[in-house]
Order: sequence, then structure tokens, then C-alpha cells
Amino acid sequence: MTGLQDHLHGLWLPLVTPFRDGRLDEASLRRLTRHYGTQAVDGFILGATSGEGMTLRENELERLVAVVRDEIAAGRRSIPICLGLSGADTSRLKDRLDETADWPIEGYLIASPYYVRPSQRGLLAHFEALADHAAWPLALYNIPYRTSVNITNQTMLRLAEHQNIVGLKDCGASRERSVALLRDRPEGFRVLTGEDANYFEALTDGADGGIVLSAHVETATFAAVYAELRRGNHDAALARWHEVIDLTRLLFTEPSPAPAKYWLWRSGLIDSPEVRLPMVEIGSELAATIDREIERRMQAAA
Repeated sequence: MTGLQDHLHGLWLPLVTPFRDGRLDEASLRRLTRHYGTQAVDGFILGATSGEGMTLRENELERLVAVVRDEIAAGRRSIPICLGLSGADTSRLKDRLDETADWPIEGYLIASPYYVRPSQRGLLAHFEALADHAAWPLALYNIPYRTSVNITNQTMLRLAEHQNIVGLKDCGASRERSVALLRDRPEGFRVLTGEDANYFEALTDGADGGIVLSAHVETATFAAVYAELRRGNHDAALARWHEVIDLTRLLFTEPSPAPAKYWLWRSGLIDSPEVRLPMVEIGSELAATIDREIERRMQAAA
């Protein structure tokens, strides 16, 4: 197995990227990394959808990786990092792989090319070209409701044969297809759900873990759901899942990651709920709802 393949299981956090006054907020980023570095998190995804990666300049993305790696090292934990990359130009993505080849990461999370809607043959050629070129292993990101193209199971199984393609973030929006992929995948090919609301059912279907934005809140509970299922304690896992299932809806009431950033700001983990256009901060109604939920959870924990 590659290093990434060996680590691609359990609870991965797609870390939000904190901003303040239009700039990368390194103080908040360090605080976030230190906090989640003490939690039962098995890996970080940086600069992907939840990290607003498409708004980050190259120097910001490089600094993001460097700061997170520095804080992980200071915490004396070994937490793998996957760098999120996306784009619709295969050649340009190959350049990005070259530009990031010596960054302190364990691999890449690469989304399907958006907008151009390639055929399955095009998707196969695109990802094989990237995997052939990359210095680090790839996990693919299938999210057709964002990219307007779906990687079919037939194509995914062919890609899974590539030695440098080691896993999948599955947001394919079909439980039936996901179950079939889990059944037919080659040994060692990792599948993690990226749908927060489906975390429990995906794990019970045999997924290796989840990449869960909602785990910025109640991280230990999301980790416990995975741990209890691994121990065969279905009822205990379900009970823990019921503690957080509403969060997976609340934090996506408005476009993510704005609700999660507001929660983290109100909790003191970041200094601003700022997002970058075309994202906007959440409205007053949702803010009031989140404030009430934070207060309720604080009182319940007291």
C-alpha cells in the first residue's frame, strides 16, 4: 500500500480556510489545526470545496499547507494531508501537480472536471493522465451535482486498477451505485463518503470512512460513530449518530462552508466568519438558529 492508501479510512476533516479582511488568517488557522489535532481526526483535506480552494491564490494555498503541517508537527501527531485540486484543463492540472510535488502532503483529492462534461472515455483518460504524472497518490472526488458529470462505476473500477489512484470521495448521490462499487472494488481501494447526512448509512454499507464537514462540530461524536461500528456495536453507533444527525442538515441550510464558519466563529475557534465571493456569510435567521443550537449544546454539556 501507499502511505495515503494506508491512512485513507475513518474520519477525515475537510478543514475550512479562515479569512480576515480578505486575507488568509494564519492565527485562526493555527488555532484550528491545534484544536483538531487533539481530536480523533484521521486526516485533513485542505483547499477543497469546504476550504474554498477555488478562491485561493497559489501562494495562499502553499502557505495553508505549510502552516497546517507545521502545527501538526508541533503537536507530535502524524496526521496525513490531502490537497484538494480541481479544474477542467488536464494540462493545467498536470502543471499544478508539478508545482506542488515537493509540498509536505500525502496525496491529492481531485474532483471531476467541471462544466465541460466529458464522456466516460474522457474522464478515464483525464484521471489516468493525472495519475501517471503525479508524485503523490490520488483520491478521486465524484460529485456530479457540482461538476455536471458522473463517474460511472464501470469507469471508477477501471481507474481503481491504476496503482496511483487509491481511493474515492463518494458524493455520487445514489446509494445503490455506492453499494455496488463497494462490492466490486479491488482490494485496498478506499471509499469514503462525502455526504454528511449519509455518513452512518455509508459506514453500515461498508465505506471505509467519511470526509465530513459537520465534524468541525461534535468531532468526538462523529468519530465515535465510526469506532462503534468498527467494534460491531450497531446500536451504540446509531445512538451516537442520533446526537449529530441534525447538525448535518443545519450546517448545509445555506451554502457550505458559511454556516460552519459562523459556528466556529461563535465558538471562538476562528476570528471571523468571512467567506470569499461568490460565497456570502449566512443570513440573520440562520445565524439566530445556530446561536440557539450552540447554547443548547453548551447547556446539555454542562
